[in-house]
Amino acid sequence: MNNIIKVVCVVATLLTAVACYADEGDAPQLEQFGRNIEQRTFVPKGQWIAGLSVSFSQSEQSNYSFLIVEGIDGDTYSFKASPLLCYMVKDDLGLGGKLEYSRNRVRMDRADIVLDSETDYSNENFYSISQGFSGMAILRNYINLGRSKRFGIYNEVQLRLGYTESKLCNGAGTDFTGTFARSYSAGLAVAPGLVAFLNNYSALEVNVGVLGFNYSYTKQITDQVKVAHLHSKSANLRLNLLSISFGVAFYL
Repeated sequence: MNNIIKVVCVVATLLTAVACYADEGDAPQLEQFGRNIEQRTFVPKGQWIAGLSVSFSQSEQSNYSFLIVEGIDGDTYSFKASPLLCYMVKDDLGLGGKLEYSRNRVRMDRADIVLDSETDYSNENFYSISQGFSGMAILRNYINLGRSKRFGIYNEVQLRLGYTESKLCNGAGTDFTGTFARSYSAGLAVAPGLVAFLNNYSALEVNVGVLGFNYSYTKQITDQVKVAHLHSKSANLRLNLLSISFGVAFYL
């Protein structure tokens, strides 16, 4: 019993000493940590941003070979345009929207798939065309590079709704077959980018998608008889080189 009383007394003495030490204000203080990041206004509040990005590609093939596909005759083209309008609700933070139109066509008069010397497959009169429309609500946040007022980076969050229709035809005469499809999609994406001002009012922009959540539904009708449905969901966190886009923006 005496030992227990002694232990209690020692603990009480230590607690009293700690309390007195804290009251005297001599307790060690944690040093505040700062990264010394200097944030300057890059795009001021009240400014309008209007921009446009356009891409176009075209190719023609005549007796062209690629891997196991030989004797390709045909042509392809792809076109995409995307206007932008955004308003800066506060310094370096903007809200706005984008519209996008795309059109793709593939025409292949002939192509031979050769697996080996005894196995080959010939395809003729293949034709595919598609066009799509989409609208996006966007949120942009700008950060200047160092003290520069000419170069900066931004992060763009996109909420997207889209519609696409496509037609695919193959064969000729009694072997002709055709498929028509309609697709509806929705997605949320993050697209960081770089901006370089040419003067006070115009800039070049480039961005790339790195994160996205997407859902799409497709209804397909073949030869006006067969009906098929496709539901697709995806999520990714990777650099998508196919989503790189270049454009010109005007800061008014």
